[in-house]
Amino acid sequence: MDRCAGQIKYLIAIKELLDTSETVRCVSISRHLGVSRPSVSKMLKCLAASGLVYEDFCNSVELTEKGKAAAAEIFGVFNEVYIFFRNFLKLPPEEAHSQAVTFITEFPLETCERLKAIVKRTMNKKK
Repeated sequence: MDRCAGQIKYLIAIKELLDTSETVRCVSISRHLGVSRPSVSKMLKCLAASGLVYEDFCNSVELTEKGKAAAAEIFGVFNEVYIFFRNFLKLPPEEAHSQAVTFITEFPLETCERLKAIVKRTMNKKK
């Protein structure tokens, strides 16, 4: 993942919103992340310049194929890190989500991958 923390947070938000709704708008991203609409517009311009979302995001935000691949890569790590915070540390769902986002945006990818591997190994042993 060669994305900045902001891009990762926005890709997570867009993917989560797309999973629950057909249309994702700037205002829904703003509410989801607790940021201003101008901040959302600024980041969407950055994501569009990187080829992760389509440039015409005024009516709805859609991930490009590159954006879908980036989101899938992020969630490949995010889901295991979330499980760690939720199931191993017993944090409430919202706090586990917040901590997982912070973890994958602040720690190097190698560290995230190592935690992911530990969680997978441990979960497989429990089966």
